[in-house]
Amino acid sequence: MCKYQCAVAAVSGCVQVQSLNMSLKTVGTAVTRILLTTGNRTPPLVRSPKVNRLSTTCTLSGEGKQGREKTKSFDSCSARPSEDGRSSSEPPHRCTSADKKRSKEPVGAPGVTGVRRRSFTSATAAPVDKRSYLWARYNDMKKLVHDLIPPGTCNLLNSSTIFANNEVSLAEVDIYGFDYDYTLALYSNALDTMIYNTARDFLIEHFKYPEGIRKYDYIPNFAARGLHYDIQKGLLMKIDAFHYIQSGTVYRGLSPMPDEEVLQLFGGTYHIPLQQDSGFYGKGPKVKQFMDIFSIPEMTLLAVANDFFITNDIPYDPVHLFRDVSEAIGMVHLKGYMYKWVMEDLDKYILRGEETDAVLHRLVNNGKKLFLITNSPFSFVDKGMTHMVGKNWRDFFDVVIVQADKPHFFTDCIKPFRRLDGNGDLRWEKINSLDKGQIYKQGNLFDFLRLTGWRGSKVLYFGDHLYSDLADLMLRHGWRTAAIVPELEQETKVVCTDRYALNLTWLQALTGLMERTQTHRDPESKQVFREWQNEREELRAMIKNLFNPHFGSIFRTRHNPTYFSRHLCRFSDIYMTSLSCLLNYDLSYTFYPRRTPLQHEAPLWMDQLCTGCMKTPYLEEMSHIR
Repeated sequence: MCKYQCAVAAVSGCVQVQSLNMSLKTVGTAVTRILLTTGNRTPPLVRSPKVNRLSTTCTLSGEGKQGREKTKSFDSCSARPSEDGRSSSEPPHRCTSADKKRSKEPVGAPGVTGVRRRSFTSATAAPVDKRSYLWARYNDMKKLVHDLIPPGTCNLLNSSTIFANNEVSLAEVDIYGFDYDYTLALYSNALDTMIYNTARDFLIEHFKYPEGIRKYDYIPNFAARGLHYDIQKGLLMKIDAFHYIQSGTVYRGLSPMPDEEVLQLFGGTYHIPLQQDSGFYGKGPKVKQFMDIFSIPEMTLLAVANDFFITNDIPYDPVHLFRDVSEAIGMVHLKGYMYKWVMEDLDKYILRGEETDAVLHRLVNNGKKLFLITNSPFSFVDKGMTHMVGKNWRDFFDVVIVQADKPHFFTDCIKPFRRLDGNGDLRWEKINSLDKGQIYKQGNLFDFLRLTGWRGSKVLYFGDHLYSDLADLMLRHGWRTAAIVPELEQETKVVCTDRYALNLTWLQALTGLMERTQTHRDPESKQVFREWQNEREELRAMIKNLFNPHFGSIFRTRHNPTYFSRHLCRFSDIYMTSLSCLLNYDLSYTFYPRRTPLQHEAPLWMDQLCTGCMKTPYLEEMSHIR
């Protein structure tokens, strides 16, 4: 998706070249001039720090500025005053011969002073003060960002696209495997509310927690998948790919902790040591990562219970609370409550079943073999699949395995397969083959591979849980893996908005400007940098709040990938919003990952931004599916 990775790419990528009305070479030259040269025009007037700020009303919750409103403006249609008196409708400055000559001057590395001989913006005018010089470059960069981003920059990004981490050719895939929950069957948010309410009642009635917790209703948009929970401290937080906590996303109960308290609590650092962090399956000794979509109600209940004890000044042990909430959530599943709710009202809880039916029909009609491996019981799966596909749903699958006990199914070789009869009762015969039309329980992947011979990259398995469904299959067995990430639908909607595009592009441009001018260390320059840094923090908060006001995007911690995003890239070859995204592609289609430049590589190619933003193949022909 369009990430606006740098000032040049954000200004020139993600859009058709002709819509910019200038060549990429011209754009690159213009941006390079702003970033690397000191200019050769008459020095601009001194800029007031009050002028030319971004405009969007945004509550900066979760960033140490809870409840505070900041109004900034970045309206591409409004006139923006500039120091040199040019109107906002005038075109950006083009490089002259003098610019080309100047560009040949050596430029020192950041931190090396005295490289340039001039510190003013005209070859003939007298030097200006540093404050005026820095604000002039700020205004030039802001105008450039404004002028080169047309409306609707990333509207072509489509949530029905399949995104690639690794090159995958569907022509080489003969066997398709599926999880059931949140893969073949997508559930409505109403199920989260039911899980939360029932687990909360268990906590009160079975574990004898205070009745006051019952007054807390479910908060649908509070938690997000991929968060970490410090078991001993009772903190819910967001961690990036480098094991650093994102400031402003540490919650004790339902309230964010000030960054100063977080630093003090973690010994003066935001870093979570590897030995304390979650293990391979997200379950460490002190920290747990919530990777399952079903875990969102659990995170909310933990936050609510912590909040009750804290606000009422009641002493409690966070470790006991964590274990009791986990058990209460587990009881909802073990006692069959969730299965009962879904089976009693399939239309309410199961979404887009007709799309699952279309995918299965298409694969079978093209001669593909299908199998199902799920932890859910047969009666539950049978009811849901009959609702979505019909009574003959088992005819689509060559192998059906229920109550598989993943992830142990993929790592242990102890449990044998058991066959179920037509009533769902266990049979006692030894399993020497896995036959079509039969239902099997438990078992292990090693026997599965031995009995089917399905190995390597000709197998593509779909699942929603990065650890339980995908990790072992990719790392140990060489299967192709596909992650189902329903959150992509909402996240891509945000990324496609002009507000996101403008704020993120200006954030990247401002960051680049700060990087290039940081060698100015006089008092006036330092004051300018402080103002820029404050604006940068506000921009970050605005962008975070567009996704989730508490924790932001599940894929980004500011500029870094999240811990979740890192594992999504590591454990899945491709990822998508739902299984129905397959309907948009031919079964001989090859998915190519975007070649994003590494930090030491020059961003010289367009596909770093545009791959994935183009129109999904065959989407118009498949529009009747959605």
